[in-house]
Amino acid sequence: MSKEALRVVFLGPPGSGKGTMGKILAEKVTVPHIAVGDLLREAVRAESELGKKAAEFINAGKLVPDELTIGLTREKLSSGECKHGFILDGFPRNLVQAEALEKTLVELNIKLDAVVYFAIPLSLVVDRLTGRRSCKNCGAVYHIKNKPPKKEGVCDACGGELYQRKDDQKEVIENRFKVYDEQTAPLVNFYVNKGKFLEIDASLGIDAVFGRLASVLGIN
Repeated sequence: MSKEALRVVFLGPPGSGKGTMGKILAEKVTVPHIAVGDLLREAVRAESELGKKAAEFINAGKLVPDELTIGLTREKLSSGECKHGFILDGFPRNLVQAEALEKTLVELNIKLDAVVYFAIPLSLVVDRLTGRRSCKNCGAVYHIKNKPPKKEGVCDACGGELYQRKDDQKEVIENRFKVYDEQTAPLVNFYVNKGKFLEIDASLGIDAVFGRLASVLGIN
């Protein structure tokens, strides 16, 4: 597939690394990385009406209502930013969203190249996410083991305070994983039947995972 017109969806449970892979791939192939979760968290920090509503679900480890994420995604895909491709991260999360995405793609005359699933066990997800720390000011993300800040509790980028998000606590993570498995797992069959599905072992290191991703997508 042509990297200049790459249009892919990344699926995988929280902590699978799909966001990290999305950012790396976006920089390499120069298409936007669209993380619906990031857009929602920005709305939460801004305390908009949408953000207040989303916060109730995010903090409880539950999925945000379909109509909210469907609307956000359609708006993004319709923009000129996605004219030459995109990496859609964290959407769709269930069959309702998948069908809405299919409808949107048809209306926008967009053909999806692939759906990549990042497979990972719950135990590793818990280890990854409980160690994650986010900046209250700019949203930069660190990890106490894998990517610690130069000064504990302080963001390298802006000097803001680092904190552990409520949805990065063990009990919430386990609930998010369970909810994800129940609601998102059926998407595997949905995309397998469309001949778009690719699976990657996300328990490996960053370089190994990206190497495999680039290989299955045919990117040098």
